[in-house]
Amino acid sequence: MSQQPKVLVCGPSSWNQLVELDHLPDPRPQQLLANSAWRTVGGTSAGKALHLSSLGVATELFTQVGDDESGRALRRALLGAGINLQVVPSASTEQHVNLMAGGQRVSVYLATPSTPADADVEAVCAAVREADLAVIDLSELGLRVIERLRGPAVPLWVDLHDFDGFTSFHQPFLGAASVVFMNDDATSDPWELLAGCLRRGPGLGICTLGEQGAVAMDRQGRRWEVAAPKVEVVDTNGAGDAFMAGFLAARLRGAPVQASMEAAASSAAAALSSRHLHPKLAQLPA
Repeated sequence: MSQQPKVLVCGPSSWNQLVELDHLPDPRPQQLLANSAWRTVGGTSAGKALHLSSLGVATELFTQVGDDESGRALRRALLGAGINLQVVPSASTEQHVNLMAGGQRVSVYLATPSTPADADVEAVCAAVREADLAVIDLSELGLRVIERLRGPAVPLWVDLHDFDGFTSFHQPFLGAASVVFMNDDATSDPWELLAGCLRRGPGLGICTLGEQGAVAMDRQGRRWEVAAPKVEVVDTNGAGDAFMAGFLAARLRGAPVQASMEAAASSAAAALSSRHLHPKLAQLPA
C-alpha cells in the first residue's frame, strides 16, 4: 500500500428532507406540527466520504446521481464540501423524507436510482483496481461491482447496517469483505453476530451498539470494546458512517484496533453533534 493510500467509496448518496417531530406518527389520519425541517445530503456512502476526506484520507466517491433538480443540489453540496465526486449516471437521484423524533427515524423513499449500465459498473471496477482500498456499500451498484470483480482486487470494507446474520442480499457483500461493520438493530447478541460473520470470510468485524458504544472481534476471537462518545446529540443520522470512517482512517495510519475504536467514537461524535452528515455541510450556502 502506498504512503498516502487512496480509498474508493462506492454506494448511495441522496438529497433528503429531514423533518423533526415531537413523536413519530401513529398509523392513523392526523395533523402534525414539525419542530424544524431542512434539506441536506443523505446516503451512507456520502457520509463515509465526507468524514474520510475531513480526516485527511484521499477519497473518491462513486455514486449514482441523476440530471434532475435534486441531483444538482446534491452535486453542489458534495463538491462544495470538497468531495472528489465521480458521478455514476442514473435516471433519477435518490430522495428521502426522514421523519425523526427522540432518536428514532422513519424514512420515506421518494425516488431511487435506476439500474446502472454495464459500462458504468465496469468503470467503477476499473477504479477499484487502481485504489488501495475500497468501501463498497449496500446498493444495486455495489452488488454489481462485487459480482463483476469476482474476487477482491484490493481490500474491501463493507457496512452491513442492520444485518441479522441471514438476509440473502447481504451475503455477497459479507463474502467479499476483508473488514465488516454492522449495527445491533437486528440482533440480541452482537458477539454471536460478529462470530457468524467472521466464519464467512472477513478478518475483522465491528458492531455498533448505539448508546452502548461498539464492540469488535477478529477471526482469532480477540475482542475489543469502546464506549459511546459523550456528546449532546443533535441528530443520529450518519453516526455509523462517521464511526466507520474514523476507524478506517486510524487503521490507515497504522493504529491498533483499540486506538482505532477510540478514533471512530470521536468521529461519530462529529456526526451526532450536527444535523448534517458532517458539520462542514452546515457551512455551505443554503
